[in-house]
Amino acid sequence: MRQGERARIEKGRGSVTNPVGRFEPTRLEVEDDGWGSLDELPRRAETILVADRPRRAITRNDSPDVPFDQSVTPYQGCEHGCIYCFARPSHSYWNLGPGLDFETRIFHKPGLAQLLDRELSSPGYVCKPINLGANTDPYQPAERQHRTTRGLLEVLLAHRHPVTIVTKGALVLRDMDLLSRLAGQRLVKVHVSLTTLDDGLKRTLEPRAASPAARLRVIRALADAGVPVGVLLAPMIPALNDHELEQLLEAAAQNGASSAGFMMLRLPHELGRLFEDWLREHYPARADRVLNLLRDARGGRLNDPRFGHRMRGHGPYADLLAARFRASCRRHGIPDGRGSDLDTSLFLRDPGAPEQGVLFR
Repeated sequence: MRQGERARIEKGRGSVTNPVGRFEPTRLEVEDDGWGSLDELPRRAETILVADRPRRAITRNDSPDVPFDQSVTPYQGCEHGCIYCFARPSHSYWNLGPGLDFETRIFHKPGLAQLLDRELSSPGYVCKPINLGANTDPYQPAERQHRTTRGLLEVLLAHRHPVTIVTKGALVLRDMDLLSRLAGQRLVKVHVSLTTLDDGLKRTLEPRAASPAARLRVIRALADAGVPVGVLLAPMIPALNDHELEQLLEAAAQNGASSAGFMMLRLPHELGRLFEDWLREHYPARADRVLNLLRDARGGRLNDPRFGHRMRGHGPYADLLAARFRASCRRHGIPDGRGSDLDTSLFLRDPGAPEQGVLFR
């Protein structure tokens, strides 16, 4: 039986429930059998890594809400456990729950770097920046063991292919050697997700992600090494972390962030219920205010999937948040936006082929 229709707080995990995915034909409800079964401590949810072998590495999109056309996802599911993660509902495609299953059933992808190399070498491939971290974090704990993200960076460096990275993991500094070489050719930009400076809020909101102080150190280290680094305030949650917006931008600017972006909380599919369960468990006194403000910015719903609205919302609250963001960016001299000016002209379809100049030596 799934442990999920009954709230429980498990140390180091984000979700307090694990509802079945939206494609499941049946749902199981936990009921007391009269023998005290609900009083038993549930078994600790351990992380399980599962191999997945996709047919392609690159995913393409045509959304006007994101500043890239191509992405590669090294891992499905994420052990960071961020309760707000919009990728949680994707676990339903695996017949798994978007709650604890998403945090504990992590799919890694053996051979992904080789797949990417083959696709970049294809005669019809057109070079455009590739994003790592569009769905789940490429520097989550599984990366220490599997090194899939590092393998992808090695392939991208060999092809002189531009890449953008979104992460809240301090493990990104392990790959400073590759990032520095990519940066020297204008081939990389890193976006560090910074949600709060409050360690207490962070422990419940994103339990296994790097601490706020560690993320600021990542920004500083990357900036000092000459790697372009921006900050992404995502998500901004009404009446929970939105009051920190100016402080977050100030701290990022002081540590060398060269650009900034923000997104408002979005709760697609099962995520609405998951977040509300979490909110009423951890912050019951402000739960209604959070949800009501979110509905005000989402046309009366918890999620507005329309292009142009889903990332920032609309209405008085959303407009005020956007105005505060723009004003704070101006105050700290940080450009507003997540775009990049990475170089696509250096692309090598076949890194092993001799360069033109070598032919005439």
